[in-house]
Amino acid sequence: MLKKSRLLKLLLLIAPLSFATASEQPNVLLIAVDDLNNFPTFTGRYPDAQTPNMDRLAEQGTVFTQAYCQFPLCGPSRASIMSGLHPITLGYERHVKDEKVQERAAELGTELLHTYFANRGYKTMAVGKVFHSHVPKGTVDESGGRGGFNSPTGKLGKNWPQKGTSTDWAAVDDELEPKFPDYEAAEWAVERLQQTHDKPFLLMVGFLRPHVAWYAPQKYFDLYDKEKITLPRYEKYDLDDVPQAAKDISILDQMPRTDWAIENNQWRNILHAYLACISFVDAQVGKVLDALEASPHADNTIVVLYSDHGYHIGEKNTFQKQSLWERSTKVPMIIAGPGTQANMRSDRVVSLIDIYPTILEMAGLPANPKNEGRSLVPLLKDPALNWPYPAFTGWKQDSFSIQTERYHYIRYKDGSEELYDHSKDLDEITNLATNPEYASVKAQLLENLNAFTQARQ
Repeated sequence: MLKKSRLLKLLLLIAPLSFATASEQPNVLLIAVDDLNNFPTFTGRYPDAQTPNMDRLAEQGTVFTQAYCQFPLCGPSRASIMSGLHPITLGYERHVKDEKVQERAAELGTELLHTYFANRGYKTMAVGKVFHSHVPKGTVDESGGRGGFNSPTGKLGKNWPQKGTSTDWAAVDDELEPKFPDYEAAEWAVERLQQTHDKPFLLMVGFLRPHVAWYAPQKYFDLYDKEKITLPRYEKYDLDDVPQAAKDISILDQMPRTDWAIENNQWRNILHAYLACISFVDAQVGKVLDALEASPHADNTIVVLYSDHGYHIGEKNTFQKQSLWERSTKVPMIIAGPGTQANMRSDRVVSLIDIYPTILEMAGLPANPKNEGRSLVPLLKDPALNWPYPAFTGWKQDSFSIQTERYHYIRYKDGSEELYDHSKDLDEITNLATNPEYASVKAQLLENLNAFTQARQ
């Protein structure tokens, strides 16, 4: 994928894009990054993150600038990605064991993504956090397991010793880096990429950082000048116009408040730690990409990089995921590989649930009719193609949002609402739900949202 000759590059410019046939099926490398919001440089959203390895992958494929999760929490989001089904279809909100996702998929007459590949001739390998824990036991040919969030440091509790969360932030000695689970996962993946395989492979690599606790080796903190990093936008009045239901289910008591962080001079420290964790995981991504480039699989491997959901770093007076606001639902996503175009960006709204059908088509495998997402291959061919498909995200207490290219509408179980016009207010400061000028827009979005939920009841 990554070492194309000049002739091949020229041919791609003058020939239409083509994807695999059954006789020349490519390998697939999935890279999942935990709790990564759209700070990486390639997203164009935040100026200061140092993510050179993700950025170079972005240069080799298509960046989807408006990609959204289907549930702003790790377990349900990952179950949705790997089953190709919306969380509302799967029928749960909270964490479930990986094996339960497998059982539920079977009940619904479908196969998990990696099982679908395995049953059609692929070797399957996994390391790290792919589902909430790892992968269902016994479902891959080779497993590297998954380490713990606070390994090798333990919970330090230096700055935020609250119960009910692992939230904390600190630099640790550089000599601990090889003991971090993400370092070990990258090494495991590198070994597999260096090997030859007797059939096409699906390699799934799940990195834990920047999930809390925000501990990373000191050298990644040293990449940043804490006093010069850009703070996200926060307005003290921001929650004044949102319904009480939004605050009840989207502001977690155990997490730091931005007001507290400002008063205690900790906001820059938190942001610094989050950025350090992003740069640490970027370095691990880089090792995997380097191994791919140096391998015999370089020209025949689809690469998909994504996060399971976003994360607030001070916006809306909180530091957390688990909300229907844009900072928590929007994710970075890149697709590169055989037949794709380099240096492309698509501003069309897409969803993580689209990954499953997309890589099936790219790999030349038959479509899974149970998939509730849609293949993004048309956008890989023409990133500006008309794409009238919104993204739907659910959260607890039967609350949902619908995201179009311009509008973000949220409806809570009690009927209360939020509406944001991203053409004017990407930070979602002003709730337009009660503005009569937007009544027709809101009515259309509600109609589409109701049709989505009713079809899955």
